[in-house]
Amino acid sequence: IVVESRQVRAVFTNRGARLAHWVLKDYHDQAGQPLDLVPPIEGAVLPFSLQLDDQAQTTQLNSALFQLERNAPDHIDATTTPAVVSFAYESADGLRVRKEFGFEPSGYQVTFTADLHQGATAVNPTILWGPGLGDEIARSAGSGGFFSGNYRYPPEGFVHTNGSVTRFAGAKASTAGVQRGTFPFLGVDDHYFVSAVVKPAGSQTVTFASAPVPDPAGGTPRPFVSYAVKLDAPPSGVAFFIGPKRFDTLRAIDPEFTKVINFGMFAILAVPLLGALQWIQAFVGNYGWSIVLLTIFINLAIWPLRHKSVVSMRKMQEIQPRMKAIQDRYAHLPMTDPGRAKMNEEVMALYREKGVNPVSGCLPMLLTLPVLFAFYSLLSQAIEIRGAPFVGWIADLSQRDPWYITPLLMGVTMFWQQRLQPGTGDPVQQKVLMFMPVMFTVMFLGAPSGLVIYWFVSNLWAIGQQYFTNWMIGPAKVATTGGKR
Repeated sequence: IVVESRQVRAVFTNRGARLAHWVLKDYHDQAGQPLDLVPPIEGAVLPFSLQLDDQAQTTQLNSALFQLERNAPDHIDATTTPAVVSFAYESADGLRVRKEFGFEPSGYQVTFTADLHQGATAVNPTILWGPGLGDEIARSAGSGGFFSGNYRYPPEGFVHTNGSVTRFAGAKASTAGVQRGTFPFLGVDDHYFVSAVVKPAGSQTVTFASAPVPDPAGGTPRPFVSYAVKLDAPPSGVAFFIGPKRFDTLRAIDPEFTKVINFGMFAILAVPLLGALQWIQAFVGNYGWSIVLLTIFINLAIWPLRHKSVVSMRKMQEIQPRMKAIQDRYAHLPMTDPGRAKMNEEVMALYREKGVNPVSGCLPMLLTLPVLFAFYSLLSQAIEIRGAPFVGWIADLSQRDPWYITPLLMGVTMFWQQRLQPGTGDPVQQKVLMFMPVMFTVMFLGAPSGLVIYWFVSNLWAIGQQYFTNWMIGPAKVATTGGKR
């Protein structure tokens, strides 16, 4: 039985009156077909299966053939008006069951009602959602063999309580135990999609379980997480959201629901950056170029801080010979010798004489890092770039560069940028800094190409600003050990 709304094509089986497929029309799988969020796993528990205290009745209930009520057709059109599909079953031992699913023309929600009676007694079942969710792109994104990066969050169970989200990923889902409380939102998600009970009435009891599935190709088992939820009363009109972790879509349901997107500690900055990215995209029409433009705007905003940092580092470079001369005079003294205090006095006097603040070189750059990391976090999480093409060989900004061109260019520009930095005179530090581009290049070989493009453009901007700043302040005037320039 098929129910079709504008965004979703839901397919039910009358065996157990359960959900067999939940197809998102606006999102696609690796084969370019509309994405089915119910993973095709043989023998898996289908969504909206029910569990009773009696195992035999549970098996019977989920394998019985339900009757479609109201003489409804096998294909129900809900694209213009709301629709309801109802199933009924009655066993020989007096168990009567009615399941009802309600749809709106738009959105990713379905309401669920389960009316169960054993004779005259009402029965409150546990609602099961089997392994979820079926987005293979999330599991393959960022994969690059030996160079695979940890750029994707694994499937996990979650509960929202006290204004925050508690997550249970991987094996932790099975050891989380039974979660009891009043949760505005609970369910399972993967990197880009979520299945959640939305603002159920009363309290809930939810159990998560790790459900790894063998890889058909013989590789690492695919991670899944299932959940079972029991309300404090039989479910009646309970809303389930099964769809994308798109910020605007989640916010339309409830601003708190957006916290299921794991922006991490930089969420307070990532959210306005996401709004800016979407605003630019509305004009540009290409998320790749939107990332480039937003990266430029961010770097324009932090230009003064970066400029101040470069100027401070240049001042430190200029006094390095005199600094080293002071340090050499006291090098024979142990670190605990009181004479070391005299060295510190001379160093501070040198700083005052030349107007140098030893922390002003790094502090301005440290102030820019939250913005840069927030944008990094945004691009790691934003479903907007999933499946979004850029140019040429980059067909999906959420996937790694198949030819590794952008990571290598990023590494080259990072090396170039390091060469332009004013030297500190410490050879060990210089070697470490020169190794950084190599390390970052290896790390980014498996990164989503949208992230690499952002880092590459930032490097290019920093190089250009370094040349401009060097031109403004002129060549370094290194102070001699005698104190003259």
